[in-house]
Amino acid sequence: MDIDELKMKYSDEMEKLNKIIEALNLDEKKKRIQELEEKTMSNDFWQDSKNSSLVLGEIKSLKNIVEKIEKLKKELSDALGYIELAEEVQDFESYKEAKKIIEEMSEKLDILEIDTLLSDEYDANNAIVTIHPGAGGTESQDWALMLYRMYNKWCAKTEFEIEVLDLQDGEEAGIKSVSFLVKGTNAYGFLKSENGVHRLVRISPFDSNSRRHTSFASVEVIPDIPDNINIEINPEDIQMDVYRASGAGGQHVNKTSSAVRLKHIPTGIVVTCQAERSQLQNREYAMKMLRAKLYKLERENYQKKMDDIKGENTDIAWGNQIRSYVFCPYTLVKDHRTNYEIGNIQAVMDGNIDAFIFEYLKYIKENGII
Repeated sequence: MDIDELKMKYSDEMEKLNKIIEALNLDEKKKRIQELEEKTMSNDFWQDSKNSSLVLGEIKSLKNIVEKIEKLKKELSDALGYIELAEEVQDFESYKEAKKIIEEMSEKLDILEIDTLLSDEYDANNAIVTIHPGAGGTESQDWALMLYRMYNKWCAKTEFEIEVLDLQDGEEAGIKSVSFLVKGTNAYGFLKSENGVHRLVRISPFDSNSRRHTSFASVEVIPDIPDNINIEINPEDIQMDVYRASGAGGQHVNKTSSAVRLKHIPTGIVVTCQAERSQLQNREYAMKMLRAKLYKLERENYQKKMDDIKGENTDIAWGNQIRSYVFCPYTLVKDHRTNYEIGNIQAVMDGNIDAFIFEYLKYIKENGII
């Protein structure tokens, strides 16, 4: 047993945890939780349902971070206890348990460290993700479906919940488009790294001559904007169409026009939703998506003005290729903004994209990109 080496690893992890605690202003978060919980005790708190929902959401978000840290502190304390026991009585089982905890701790701290990079106003919010295939028919539609599955697997690993808002199947394979809501603390903060065009290079399974093909799909990520944020939308600027939601056939075919398509005439933004059976509910979700897209447009225009003032151009913009996934003639996933790359492409397609997220968040913090 190398107790000294284990002690050193313990000290390193404890130092890392303390830095994270300082960066996250843990004491301030605890104070904020107390202030918000006092608000919930007032007699008129529940009369304003929208405000009460926002307050409860903030409490949940803050508590989530605090509980994570408290749990990690306890686990490190347990590890120290096992180290001391192993040293005192030369107990190999205690040594193994301490080593196991510290090794697991290292991975957990890496994930928690990402939280220190989430400082944008809406990073803690849910995220609305939309995937569209590029030109190329079945090839790009299949690639869009592969990306959708990748995000589903990532959400399962990170315990985020997915709610499909709109999904259009491809004629032969894949999907024509999909929009889904990712629910969970910091969903938008994590997934904003995925906004942009994703490129695939592979031997096509749809090509009888087994030739190599390049496909593209765009991923748009916007925050789920709270209702109290003022995004002005003139009702006269909205064109609404209703149609029958697509289904699996049989009893699932929607016999009423419940699906909703909204077009914002001044900007040309179009959103659709057919997730619910009720036309009213689908319109509500579609309006939520429209508000979020208009908010994103405002942010992009602001960033463009800042870039013009600074005399700089940035490649973090909708429509630019951000990442390549190469299956052939070699395997590689490379992010073109950060230059971070991984050779294990199958792991990435299985949802292991945390390293790309972490590198991107560091990149935008260092470059002052909103």
